[in-house]
Amino acid sequence: MVQSASTESPEGGKKIARPYGEGDGHFGPYGGRYVPETLVRALEELEEAYHTYLKDENFLAEYRRLLREYAGRPTPVTFVPRLSEAYGAPVYLKREDLNHTGAHKINHALGQALLAERLGKRRLVAETGAGQHGVATATVAARFGMEAVIFMGEEDMRRQAPNVARMRLLGAKVVPVTTGTRTLQDAVSEAIRYWVEHVEDTYYLLGSAVGPHPYPSLVRDFQRVIGEEARAQFLEMTGELPRGLVASVGGGSNAIGLFYAFLDDPVEIVGVEAGGLGISTGKHAASLTAGEVGVLHGAKSYILQDELGNVLPAHSISAGLDYPGVGPEHAYLKEIGRVRYEAVTDDEALEAFLDLTRLEGIIPALESAHAVAYAKRWAKEFPGPILVNLSGRGDKDLGHVFELLEARGVKFVDEGTQGDRG
Repeated sequence: MVQSASTESPEGGKKIARPYGEGDGHFGPYGGRYVPETLVRALEELEEAYHTYLKDENFLAEYRRLLREYAGRPTPVTFVPRLSEAYGAPVYLKREDLNHTGAHKINHALGQALLAERLGKRRLVAETGAGQHGVATATVAARFGMEAVIFMGEEDMRRQAPNVARMRLLGAKVVPVTTGTRTLQDAVSEAIRYWVEHVEDTYYLLGSAVGPHPYPSLVRDFQRVIGEEARAQFLEMTGELPRGLVASVGGGSNAIGLFYAFLDDPVEIVGVEAGGLGISTGKHAASLTAGEVGVLHGAKSYILQDELGNVLPAHSISAGLDYPGVGPEHAYLKEIGRVRYEAVTDDEALEAFLDLTRLEGIIPALESAHAVAYAKRWAKEFPGPILVNLSGRGDKDLGHVFELLEARGVKFVDEGTQGDRG
């Protein structure tokens, strides 16, 4: 169902009209709620809490205080001069990497933990791919005195070992998922299965703008602060809006968080999917670029699937983008042509990772490096300025990046200095 909607940001931003409704959880034909009967009551309870507390000034004041005092908001917008010169157009970064825990995930984790508290749920269950959402969940569980159970694919645990250690140090139980591709898709399935079994006393702290209604809207509303801050900051810095926005898209939470405040503005917007080894190889995670409409994890959207409707495994060097589906709001924005979705390859992302690190002293998450990579491609034909959402920092990726670079013949030790310990 399509209808007019007008919503207020939980961060207190301006009122924004949208040409689609959220009352029934649909974005055009996408979204909805496709879940087992066991979860219907829990989702209805969450929907009621979402609509009640996001209009409650006491709730919103507490959320804003936590963003300010605990997460460290507002994060800055940073002009990157050397990268701009190398790429050929002015490039700015929205620095979500400077949040407490190192990524944008803390924004919705804090909001959802507050909802869980209001609902009387003392256990959080979550899935994680790159580990950033898992760390954010473990962090808020520690902050609120809650139990955290986090499902993570065994392959992702190998790639993101530092974040596994952080989650365990924070007191969370990290459950390895050994089924399927042992990545994010399988972690989501196991987290939902756990939630079905413990729904009475457990809150499912979903990590992206995916899943059954109301999660896509709820997560988006807790991430809107990114775009609302960025829009005001960019205007103050330059006196105008950026001409282009870029953000990486896996499930799509950081991207919709940035895009939402700009949807009514004359700004070109690009979501960047993981093109993996190349779309033609089938080894990618580009659901909007090469997927078909189907149902995955409780919502209708674009997913990677075969001709029989079986979900296909996704591939990306970035564990956070390694997911065969995408949030339904992105599917709708693609359909109405408001946002363009492109794919960049593993090699392009790795190259951009090194560009930003060596030219600006900023180590991006591999997820964010996909957005930087598209800015590099786009800047050759687009005058800019381009605003890139740097959704997370790359500390967690260093071990994996070294493996990837060594496999490509890149050495970091100057052979002429080997043995010099002085």
